[in-house]
Amino acid sequence: MATKNGRWWLTHDSCDIVIESTPEHIYDLVAELPRMGEWSPECQSVEWVDGSTGPAVGARFVGHNRGGPRGLFKWSRHGRVLVADPGRAFVFVTEEGGRESTEWHYRFEPVDGGTRVSEGYEVKWIPAWARIVDVPTNRYRELREAMRHTLGQLKTAAESKTNADTP
Repeated sequence: MATKNGRWWLTHDSCDIVIESTPEHIYDLVAELPRMGEWSPECQSVEWVDGSTGPAVGARFVGHNRGGPRGLFKWSRHGRVLVADPGRAFVFVTEEGGRESTEWHYRFEPVDGGTRVSEGYEVKWIPAWARIVDVPTNRYRELREAMRHTLGQLKTAAESKTNADTP
């Protein structure tokens, strides 16, 4: 049976962009999760919790989000870093109801002219009520637009002269 994806059943998706910067520099921007609110239109803030102080496998955090029609929905999710491989990959999973819910990944690949950055998600589990809300709010479209926005903001930040780590 084919995997469903799209407006009616979220499973996975990803977007990518080429950024004129090094994989290590872009990784440093992404992996410092408290800065995620600077890039993402949905994430408002993130804080490290349970003694975590930075991006490392097992580090825990809480993210505070806002989205939906006119930004009316607000929610927070606990999460845990799964992969912290500087310049290559940063992966974390959010939790819903004490279960792993959505795995988010950022991958960094050197290419001519910079780095191809991929942002994507894979839904592991979400409760039935969330699936019901996803349909009228077109969560699939909302997440796709948010990923494009986030990658565009990362591109601007990474390519700016004040943030560049190379001449």
